[in-house]
Amino acid sequence: MPQAHYIKPNRFDTILNNAVGWLARRGISLMGTAELSVRGRTSGEWRAIPVNPLPYDGGPYLISARGHSQWVRNLRAAGGGQLKVGRRTQQFTAVELPDDQKPDLLRTYLERWGWEVGRFFGEVDARSTDEELLAAAHRHPVFRITVTG
Repeated sequence: MPQAHYIKPNRFDTILNNAVGWLARRGISLMGTAELSVRGRTSGEWRAIPVNPLPYDGGPYLISARGHSQWVRNLRAAGGGQLKVGRRTQQFTAVELPDDQKPDLLRTYLERWGWEVGRFFGEVDARSTDEELLAAAHRHPVFRITVTG
């Protein structure tokens, strides 16, 4: 099996993520951002990172622009987590989608946040064909989330 695709954050990304997470914890959502909290698969401790939940038919969805990141691995193990904006916390369960269900979601995600995350998608963008998006789908895990509380 090939090594899972992952683009590690650089120093600037870490600073930006910390700032966006800080804002989300205080109730300020930039273009729909929320703080994702998932229990660590080894430690069991809560881990938090800002994300862009994608509202879409039957969604919302969480898409990992960077690939098979720590939050993705933790979410696979935990099966759910929490989304927070200020005092509002939504518990959810998550189901990972197969690659053949991702092209329309990836396109919509790139239409909305391509300016922010496009660099993690290489040659693929919102104008890419379904075939091109399907070829890139294995690099970008997608989860349909269901709010439970």
